Amino acid sequence: MQIDTAPAPFEADLDDKRVALGYVSEAFAEGCLDGLDGDCMAQAALFAAFQELVMTYGEDATARYAEGFPERIRGGAFTTAPQH
Repeated sequence: MQIDTAPAPFEADLDDKRVALGYVSEAFAEGCLDGLDGDCMAQAALFAAFQELVMTYGEDATARYAEGFPERIRGGAFTTAPQH
């Protein structure tokens, strides 16, 4: 009996996203070390991300995807440190 150890497609996607986030985080840190403001880096990262999503999925699909952000933001989906 042979056991399939390959990750399920969803898990592989999660691994790819973790690796990609690592690359983005490194670039973000390098920009900040070079003196760029964190807000400037965040705005540029958002622009690049939405530009890629629009090129890949189109404007309507990307806009529908973005409609869920207010609820996710308020729900803490992007909060990584406890708030004081």
